[in-house]
This record gives sequence, structure tokens and C-alpha cells, in this order.
Amino acid sequence: MTMTSHYVTVLERELHYVEWGAGNSQSVVMWHGLARTGRDFDDLAAALSRRYRVICPDMPGRGLSQWSPEPDREYCLAFYARLAAAFCDALGLSSMRWVGTSMGGAIGIKLASRNGGALAGRIDKLVLNDNGPQLAQAAIERIRNYAASPAAFAKVSELEAYFRKVYAPYGMLTDREWVKLTETSARRLPDGRVTPHYDPNMVRQFINYPHDYDLWPEYDAIDIPVLCLRGANSDLLLAETAQAMRERGPGARVVEIAGCGHAPALNVPGQIGLVEAFLAA
Repeated sequence: MTMTSHYVTVLERELHYVEWGAGNSQSVVMWHGLARTGRDFDDLAAALSRRYRVICPDMPGRGLSQWSPEPDREYCLAFYARLAAAFCDALGLSSMRWVGTSMGGAIGIKLASRNGGALAGRIDKLVLNDNGPQLAQAAIERIRNYAASPAAFAKVSELEAYFRKVYAPYGMLTDREWVKLTETSARRLPDGRVTPHYDPNMVRQFINYPHDYDLWPEYDAIDIPVLCLRGANSDLLLAETAQAMRERGPGARVVEIAGCGHAPALNVPGQIGLVEAFLAA
């Protein structure tokens, strides 16, 4: 299926999104991680588009979406959830399946929960890619430290080398995929150097809203099927948290992905097949 690029304004913020499988009756929304973009889902979206309308937005401050003029107020899970619900309303999505990597999974937990979730009853299946209702503080600090002061380079090839280092836990990316990740994750600075695409102010979330990712009450009030893919080497979603997710709330099915940390890239047949089978079951 062909990917198309679109823009929509919700809550006074312009969001960019890509769409696959336009015209299919069932929809899948895929929401990316903290410092990433909707293009991370290209391989999974292409596979799912044979059956679903697949929509992959960029969060404000990431990719091609507008940066927030009020970062201290808007870079937080409460606003992200409001924005995501408004986005789904704007696209006329009365029901959907949700796939979220890291931050995108946390947004999905908030939205799908019967504990005040704006899309409760409209999200009918939830995939959490290396995300859960409790995250390891040491990993949050690691992510915050590199994301707060993004490096800048004279050459795109140097930016690619940087991405290969910080995103090494993704695991199974080919040389071609590293090039694509770099080209869809770069912006030019006024001095001509290249740097990651995102607004560094997004990390203020961890200062202003230190408990944003403590989501057990919301998770425990989810009543739909949940699939959690945990990178076997993940330092963000710990094994004991994943086990608790099996035992509490919706009783998630947890699958560990060998050879990955935070987070599996959802780009190889084994990972794609897990998501595809869960959504279709």
C-alpha cells in the first residue's frame, strides 16, 4: 500500500501524520516514542495496511509537527492524551486498535483506561511496545540526559553514527534502515549543521510532571486485550514490572524480544507477525 502524508490542526496545534491503507474499514493508530516520529512504524504499517487503515502521527515537537509554544504546559501525558483523542475525533475514528512504543504506549494506557480514558470503549486492542505502567527511573534519566542536549554534526553521516550509538538497543536494523532512520529524524540548524528533529524542551516533562508515567491505576482499569512486547535487554520496562502486568488489570500477554533493549523496532517478520496476529485475533 502507498503511504501518504497529511497535516491536521487539533487543539490549535498542527500535527503531521502518514497514512497507509486508506479506504480500509478498520483502523490502527500507531504512536511513537519520546524522541521519535511516526515514520518509525513504516515496516509494520506497510504490512498491516493490507487489512487496516493505519495512521502514524508525529507528536508536537517531533518530526514535522508543530513545536509547542507552551512547552511547560503541553509537553506532558495529560495534554498528549487530550491531543490524541482530538486527533482521532478529527479523523473520524469511531473505533481503533492502538500500537504505542514507549511514550506512545503510555498515551494508549491513559486513553484506553476505564479510569477516565477519553477513548475507553473506542480502543479495542492495545499493543505496548516496551512500555508499561511503571518505568525504571535509571532508564528515564539515561533518556533524559541524551535527549535534553541533542548533538549537532556537520555531516549527515556523522548524525547516523550518533543514532547508531544511542539507538543501538533497537536491535535488528540494516544499514539501509539506519540511513532511513537518520533521514527521517534530522533537521538543519541555522549554522548548517544537522541535529535530531525534536524540540529539546520535551524533556521538561520529567521535571514538571515527575510522576507522569506512574500509571498503575489506569492500567488496572483497562478491560481490553493487551499485548506487551518487552525488549529482553530493556532497562526501561523491567522484567518484574512485565510480570506484574501479566497478573494485574487486563492480564497482558507479554512477549520478550531477544536481541533488543528499549525498544524493539517492529521492523522484522517475527515482531511484525506478533502484532499482526494479535490485532487480527
